[in-house]
Amino acid sequence: MNAEIISIGTELLMGELTDTNASWIAGRLPALGIQLQWVSIVGDDLPKLTEAFRKGWERSDIIFTTGGLGPTQDDLTREAVAAALGEAPVVQEAELENLRQWFRNRGQDMPAHNVKQAHLIPSAEFITNRNGTAPGWWAERDGRHIVCMPGPPGENRAMWQDAIDSRLKDLIDTEVTITRNIKTLGLGEASVDEIISEFFGLENPYLGIYSKADGIHLRIIARANDEATARGMIAPVESAIHERLAPYIWGYDDETPELSVGAALVARGLTLATMESVSGGFLANTITEAPDSSRWYRGGSVAYTPDAMIAAGVDAGVLETHGVVSQPTANAMARAAQCATAADFGIGVTGVLGPDELEGHRPGTIHIAIATANGGPAREFPLRTPPRRLVIKRRSCNTALTELRKLIAEVAL
Repeated sequence: MNAEIISIGTELLMGELTDTNASWIAGRLPALGIQLQWVSIVGDDLPKLTEAFRKGWERSDIIFTTGGLGPTQDDLTREAVAAALGEAPVVQEAELENLRQWFRNRGQDMPAHNVKQAHLIPSAEFITNRNGTAPGWWAERDGRHIVCMPGPPGENRAMWQDAIDSRLKDLIDTEVTITRNIKTLGLGEASVDEIISEFFGLENPYLGIYSKADGIHLRIIARANDEATARGMIAPVESAIHERLAPYIWGYDDETPELSVGAALVARGLTLATMESVSGGFLANTITEAPDSSRWYRGGSVAYTPDAMIAAGVDAGVLETHGVVSQPTANAMARAAQCATAADFGIGVTGVLGPDELEGHRPGTIHIAIATANGGPAREFPLRTPPRRLVIKRRSCNTALTELRKLIAEVAL
């Protein structure tokens, strides 16, 4: 089944918003056996939107849209779908009452403009939106489909998970597509490519390689008539990758560094604390993105100056001898964080964020350390990144967490 995504909104064309919806939807289609062929952005213009839908209707089995379902005059997705299919939208009283109740629950009267969100064409049905006023549309005719979702990610992703994903699985029963993502850190893309080169270039199973902020990801995609056969096709490729890259693998599938670390710490009943300078709190923020982080994260400090580091427990002599940007200082930060909270692990991160050099070191110079409660030497992870502030923060945090993930299984506490 061929598909396309149409992201709708003039604000996307003007660069006021970044289209994250298309990539999120695209990442979920391979596992459903849906082949994405086109992605486009169209502004809030009825003739252009209508033409986009007409063209998509001719070439695609299913069109996914995001945006343009609001109550204002420039929300034109419903009108464009109706025009492309030659059908007239009509207000549905039951949905109109649902909208009125949504506003009553919040102590408000429904604005008159929201009535347009209760319109529907004969070939469509509503998709419930539990996070907003804009119901989606599922339009179906002559074996083709248009699935319209609201633009806010919190609304369209919940809608996908609540209703769309399961319905697509019921719709597509001729072929099963299984994916397996293997996530590595510590080798460059070219090195990984060379180590497992014989698996690239195959059509089924297909192996893709992607450079991400948290390392090099490998995605195996297999298609077959049933799940067992597809998984059997993936197994030998995954086994070979694990055999050759095991020291560099930190996670699988939808795991993030913080979720992977959290699961490993919880499984062993262990805890973590942090002290960071160059990342400016980015590490603590990343950690607390994990919903269960309170179970394993004792806390952290942002020590952005030498005085703050000393106040947080770093030996002043280490700073005087080695400076802020040094591996010994990162080691001392990790140990101070671990001792102050009685955690099983402490992470220390220091370096140069830029734009200017610090202590003779260029921006992107990073030193990471992980200390353990057994009192042994801290593990050291010097790092060099491009001199861009967000890259420095992300790379230092992802490296610290993924290296900790690999370390957890090795350390006897």
